[in-house]
Amino acid sequence: MKFGINTYLFSSPFTNESISFFPKFKEWGFDFVEIAVEDPANIDPVLIRKALDDNGLECRSVCAATGPGRDLRGNRKEQVVSLEYIKKLIDIAPILGSSLVAGPIYSAVGRADLVPEDEKTKQWITVVKNLQILCADAEKANIKLAIEPLNRYETDLINTCEQALNLIKDVGSDALGIHLDAFHMNIEEKDPALAILKAGSKLALLHASGSDRGTPGGDQINWERIFVALDKIDYAGDIVIESFTPDVKIIAKAASIWRKVEPSKESIAVEGLKFLRSLNL
Repeated sequence: MKFGINTYLFSSPFTNESISFFPKFKEWGFDFVEIAVEDPANIDPVLIRKALDDNGLECRSVCAATGPGRDLRGNRKEQVVSLEYIKKLIDIAPILGSSLVAGPIYSAVGRADLVPEDEKTKQWITVVKNLQILCADAEKANIKLAIEPLNRYETDLINTCEQALNLIKDVGSDALGIHLDAFHMNIEEKDPALAILKAGSKLALLHASGSDRGTPGGDQINWERIFVALDKIDYAGDIVIESFTPDVKIIAKAASIWRKVEPSKESIAVEGLKFLRSLNL
């Protein structure tokens, strides 16, 4: 397994200037960077790829940011905007060196409502159709998409691994996998380790975040059981530290980070990586 750092911890939005963080990421011992591309117009992927190469780093996953207005189950305009955005990420990913686009691409984050079952079924069918379009593009580009279940406060559509598997089954494309996140699993899964076992070969990415969105290992999550489960499914994918602090104000508001849960951004990165590597022996 390789270990990466999500750029949300240090920069939002990610721009060409954000490459200034790369030397530190390398110094701290990360294998790669997961770049959250909030606006493709903000970046020159060729320039960023060169900066990654210069620092001995990779971009092994591109993180989608599906805020308001980007919604595969929204109105027609929101669906089109989201389709165009994710297609751009599919185009950008290989230039950055990545073969994976991950995140809650099925819906706008923060859309969480109790709706009648017939409406939920209608939304589901709409998402399936749109994901089939995106998967066709991903297959042509040799890119994999991975859908991330979120907690109940951030979405009402996909909260669990089982729901994600059902969506993948209905889409019917090998280009679609699962992106699990320890923080969300800690809220929604009866047992995160069992969720990993259930995901099996469909698991394309794991986000490591503490139960309080802080440092992995300094929280109540049973990380040992998670790594045992990863070993049982022969997981050879990546693990990314994704955490947030009040310092990056845009993402702090979106992720409801109202207080300082760790001493610093650097401590989350350095101590989190040290802990995760200690389990991967």
